[in-house]
Amino acid sequence: MTTYLDGILDHHRQRAATDDRSLDQMLERAANSPPPRSFAAALDGPGLAVIAEIKRRSPSRGDLQPGLDPAVLAQAYAAGGASCLSVLTDEPHFGGSPDDLAAARAAVGLPVLRKDFTVAPLDVVDARLMGADAVLLIVAALDDRTLRDLHTLAAELGLTALVEVHDRAEAERAATAGAGVIGVNQRDLTTFEVRHDLAASMAADLPEGAILVAESGIRGADDARRAASAGFHAVLVGESLVTAAEPIAALRELLAN
Repeated sequence: MTTYLDGILDHHRQRAATDDRSLDQMLERAANSPPPRSFAAALDGPGLAVIAEIKRRSPSRGDLQPGLDPAVLAQAYAAGGASCLSVLTDEPHFGGSPDDLAAARAAVGLPVLRKDFTVAPLDVVDARLMGADAVLLIVAALDDRTLRDLHTLAAELGLTALVEVHDRAEAERAATAGAGVIGVNQRDLTTFEVRHDLAASMAADLPEGAILVAESGIRGADDARRAASAGFHAVLVGESLVTAAEPIAALRELLAN
């Protein structure tokens, strides 16, 4: 049976396989780009940090806010106390684009994660060129060598790698790859169902010293407090903020721990 993740990854791998741009030339362009903002440092402060997400739709829920203005939403998130932004750039499945990321980043001073399905070196370089400060590496989507190589490349380009895991075996692989920022995605990427206790249940098995991010299923202040109590430094929150009538108030509620 083909899952959501299979279909999305097939699309991105096929695109990467037909990308004939010179990696060396693109790396040279990236090296001459403005320096990234420090995504990891923004998460490693006192109290729980929020990575507030900008996305128009999801494969599981369909349209969330297809007509959103990424700059206006980014400004609301900043006013509400977000530490970082996450912007979907996948168009076929999430309705996002590099233009959304560029608009959001230009509107505020917060570091920005490119939220996409990174499968090849040019994906990391593209993240740097479009102005991202961090890139997502999904352990379930990568073999060990590719995970390590992409993590190394991100560091060389000055990007933070948010390495996403879903179980203990993936957490071990992330640690072996040298991940310093690890996200536990509570959404099963094969079924897109959410297990709200997953992050807390895995906290003790995550590498000591890593910055920990709880992703998906953060519905309000209670979920945020549960993540903070389990030792997480940050939560990544998407649907509940994107669909909130008052995103500033919704963010402030999350941060009222």
